[in-house]
Amino acid sequence: MKSNALLGKLYLIPTTMGECDPMDVLPQTVKRTIDFIDHYIVENEKTARKSIKAVHPEKKQADLVLFALNKHTETKEHLDFIKPLLEGKNVGLMSEAGCPGVADPGAVIVKLAHDRGIQVIPLVGPSSILLAMMASGMNGQSFTFHGYLPIEKDEKRASFKSLERISFEKNQSQIFIETPYRNNKLLEDLIQTLHPETYLCIATDITLPTEYIKTKKISAWKKETIDLHKRPTIFIIHKM
Repeated sequence: MKSNALLGKLYLIPTTMGECDPMDVLPQTVKRTIDFIDHYIVENEKTARKSIKAVHPEKKQADLVLFALNKHTETKEHLDFIKPLLEGKNVGLMSEAGCPGVADPGAVIVKLAHDRGIQVIPLVGPSSILLAMMASGMNGQSFTFHGYLPIEKDEKRASFKSLERISFEKNQSQIFIETPYRNNKLLEDLIQTLHPETYLCIATDITLPTEYIKTKKISAWKKETIDLHKRPTIFIIHKM
């Protein structure tokens, strides 16, 4: 293994979570880092280039070398992605939205970096999970993120009841997400399945001009209509 001094550094670079002024949600550190990095591991090359240009318009796009890491990427390609790091070049890892490595495929690259003694540097930026938790009024001392729940109706509703029970027994907030075009159906199922006294936080379009964050009991949500279709949303439940 090479000496750490001869290896590049892996920078975890956050992005905005939608159309907004990046400087409203990203610190100057992100721009300064993009200034000296030309190699990136990203989910989508087109949107990554757009993000880089929005943060650092002066950055020469022709100098960028981008590797795509997504569901179509084969495991054997991961080692090719970190070769620049092994050659002493710094590399930026970017999520499609928010912070890389959290609910994001980039975690596999971070693990590879640690395995090879490469320094990993996380930069400050928006995490929809943490921002939703902060604004929910629920238990920020104990919470669990579950990602996507089952799609099949009976399994999904069984998951709701299981998370509700765990929340009550452990006094623990339960966080999950859904594919944005299925958000309305998920909300409908939550309202029909959970106990009327269980609290539900809906946090959508976080950090965007259309941001909406509210926490209410299920009984109160039954009286309100909200359209979450194709809007990135975090759901949190807690039964007291």
